[in-house]
Amino acid sequence: MREKVHRHLGKVLTGAALAAAGTAAMVAVTLPGTAGADDSGGAGGGARAARQTGQGPDAAPPGVVEQAPAEPKRGTGRDPLTDDEIRRVEKLAGAGRLSATARDVSGARGPQRLSTDLAEPEAAEVDDPNAPRRADVTFYDYRTDTLVTRTVDLTTGKVEHTGTRRGVQPPPARAESAEAARILMADPLGAGLKADYKDATGKDLTSPDQLELSGGIYEASPGAQPAVLDRCGEHRCVRLFTKVRNGPWIDTRDLVIDLSARRTAALDRG
Repeated sequence: MREKVHRHLGKVLTGAALAAAGTAAMVAVTLPGTAGADDSGGAGGGARAARQTGQGPDAAPPGVVEQAPAEPKRGTGRDPLTDDEIRRVEKLAGAGRLSATARDVSGARGPQRLSTDLAEPEAAEVDDPNAPRRADVTFYDYRTDTLVTRTVDLTTGKVEHTGTRRGVQPPPARAESAEAARILMADPLGAGLKADYKDATGKDLTSPDQLELSGGIYEASPGAQPAVLDRCGEHRCVRLFTKVRNGPWIDTRDLVIDLSARRTAALDRG
């Protein structure tokens, strides 16, 4: 069997890690004094000194920083979802049979939450200021490779609609990118990533928490990848963009992690 070496896939991208440095110029400003006044003394000088030191009758009061107002538990109209609404609606949407039968990206019980957004009003409600306020919560069920969207009425707490689709792949959530890195690190194809991390930091890479991660969905293109990736699109597959925390980028773009099958493959190079 021909062995491919993908060491270059973990090449440290030092150029991509360069940040533009800016310089700040400090400008000294001299305020003109009163004509004929002695800056070192006299009545004018004493009053000026008192004002500058924050003393005397003309001294400006100290600044007051006001605390930001507390966020309300519930929004109104088209206001963004509050933290309280998000927590509540995610709990409501993930309850019931879905929580018992679905599996998340790690294989644990319950679906993998992807996003929570304010739902668009229905056509007849567009101009109604009192239209019901709803939220769409999107999950991915790794047991069936199904995208599940539930719409919840924020006032009644009722799940008004459940939609399921297959072969639809929204961008990966943060937890999915972390799990993809974990799968990659456990695979022989992750050796380049770990070696380059050690080159950059002098430390062993043992956890996704040591990296800054972002990911993009990969979908199969006939003839453009090894057969092991042919189900990507039906399966949930991602490509990772990895960066040492506070350090350089490490190139892993030619590696694809199939989260549904929990395996890694390298893209064929033309």
